[in-house]
Amino acid sequence: MNHSEFVKHINQYYPLSKETVEDLLNICTEEYYHKNDLLLESGSMARYYYFIKSGLIGYYTVDEQGNNIYKIFFEENSFAASTAAIIKNVPSDFNIIALEDSSVVQYPAKAYRELLKKHHDLALFHINYLEKNWVVKKEPLEVSLRYETAKKRHLQLLENQSLYNRLKQHQIASYLGITPTQLSRIKKEIS
Repeated sequence: MNHSEFVKHINQYYPLSKETVEDLLNICTEEYYHKNDLLLESGSMARYYYFIKSGLIGYYTVDEQGNNIYKIFFEENSFAASTAAIIKNVPSDFNIIALEDSSVVQYPAKAYRELLKKHHDLALFHINYLEKNWVVKKEPLEVSLRYETAKKRHLQLLENQSLYNRLKQHQIASYLGITPTQLSRIKKEIS
């Protein structure tokens, strides 16, 4: 199985030695999920990290009315996991779902975390990845969700046309924290 994109993506954050790559690839499997398959169900222990080779993955929770509330979407060449649940070793509050047929590199969190202790370069990749994606990118997103209007957040989402065009209207509305009817009104205002 060819994991060159996976390794190439990691190396963008921090270059790994051949030995580290070999050890990492030894714990990886390639898995295929059909549209609407759950990679992780809320209430279950988060056992894996995922690298999306193809497809689209959604990360959501369910509100008291039974509505899916999407937090984030992961496209190709993205890493996905219930990171907080893995770190805290508690059941995940989130579902991770294939929104399209998806091929992923899947690796067990426990074995990966052992490799972080063994390989300094892998630990540096992990730190750099977390800083960039869970601090630098996440902070403005959280500020936006709290202080920006749904219209402004919609315009920001529209900037990523490749993602926007792959999402259903109810997923976009959920991500923006509004109803599909409100989304329709915003779209009419914009056009």
